Amino acid sequence: MKEFRILYYISLIVTSAFLSSGTASAANGGTQAPASGAESATIAPGTMITAQNWQQYRQFMPDGMIVLFEGTASWKMPDDVQMPVGPTVINPLPTGYLAATEKYSPSTKVVELPDGGLTITGYQGGVPFPNPDEPHKGWKILGNFWYRYMPHIAVNTPDNPGFFCTLDGFNNVSCVKGLWVARQLSDNTDPGTPQNFPGAEGKFYTTWFMIEQPEQQRYATTLTIEYTDLTRPEDVYLFVPAMRRTQRLSSAARCSSSGTEMTPDDNRFAFDSTIPDFSSDLLGTRQILAQLDVGSAGANFPADYDMPLGWSRPSWGKWELRDSYILDIRKLPAKASGYCYGKRILYVDQQFYGPLWQDLYDPKMQLWKVALLQPIVTKIPRIGLQNSSGAQFSHWWDLQSHHATFEGPNDGHGYNILTNDDVPPSYLDLERYTTPGGLDQVMR
Repeated sequence: MKEFRILYYISLIVTSAFLSSGTASAANGGTQAPASGAESATIAPGTMITAQNWQQYRQFMPDGMIVLFEGTASWKMPDDVQMPVGPTVINPLPTGYLAATEKYSPSTKVVELPDGGLTITGYQGGVPFPNPDEPHKGWKILGNFWYRYMPHIAVNTPDNPGFFCTLDGFNNVSCVKGLWVARQLSDNTDPGTPQNFPGAEGKFYTTWFMIEQPEQQRYATTLTIEYTDLTRPEDVYLFVPAMRRTQRLSSAARCSSSGTEMTPDDNRFAFDSTIPDFSSDLLGTRQILAQLDVGSAGANFPADYDMPLGWSRPSWGKWELRDSYILDIRKLPAKASGYCYGKRILYVDQQFYGPLWQDLYDPKMQLWKVALLQPIVTKIPRIGLQNSSGAQFSHWWDLQSHHATFEGPNDGHGYNILTNDDVPPSYLDLERYTTPGGLDQVMR
């Protein structure tokens, strides 16, 4: 879903309203061995990957995708799975974002903190480390992922709500739909946009989300605030309509899932936390299969999905090979006690630094969850087509509890998200959509 890093807090909204195995290497925490000589050196456009021939192309698959194809976990690929492969399409990053990269990256630095963590100073826009190198190469790539290009504002509308749906092992589906406004307030590079919005100093990114359906949860709203100071944890505020008041939620409970596959640390399209609290090591680079130009193909769950897994159908579009970094991200040892994950393996696109896939391991280093992440190619006004646009379809599978979560930016009305110049003026209200005080206006 969009910059939809609030699924955990949606679950809290619901609660508050009510109250007022795999492959041996993957399963044990390893990564896949290098491809054998018998495997394909590439995938020709026009190839159709199926349950019968997938082994020829496993070198282009993340570990978790291989587990799904092997069928040894609780979730497995449908027998009729089809993945049509097309050419790799590169949408150049915005001119303003690249100009900011050239201007500011020479003064952007990694700083070592007393607790063993790292942070970034001097960042003002663009890619912070366009040529990541040692020392701290893997963490610099994580910094590029954090500051990847996004339009300065992205919204949906009441006739086009975003959704998240859960699926259990008995095929029971439960969905929530709502409105969202995601906004970058600092270090902007879009044409006609202030680099830093007056009155929003110190804030980097905010996400406002209000439930529209089901009716009994309507108007429950969250506001998440990310700060320019990377060492400062995000703030989350919750408006509870039954109580007519706003509550500030603790940012410390980063492992609570409350019924979905996503914890607070799993949001922001894959990873959303205080990144100075984590190490990030580069395991390697390779091409992996990804599906990006999907439009609104997955807007209706489960009708548009290949069930019972919830995989994308051939009608969603072509898969393509993307050059990717493979990051091993772990909580710093001094802060790891009680943390839910032993590690997360994040596959990051080398061109636009967006997430493409994620494998999550439990504290015993057993494969726990896998996620297909599909940043939706969207036309940004005055910029053109971008892969990282503020919209995404995500598929999350818990291999240990046989539960899944799916999210998307619209529910099938055929409209895309609105960005930048296309956003209606009513959504540009900084007070209403980016401050805790604005939550008091939800039911007016």
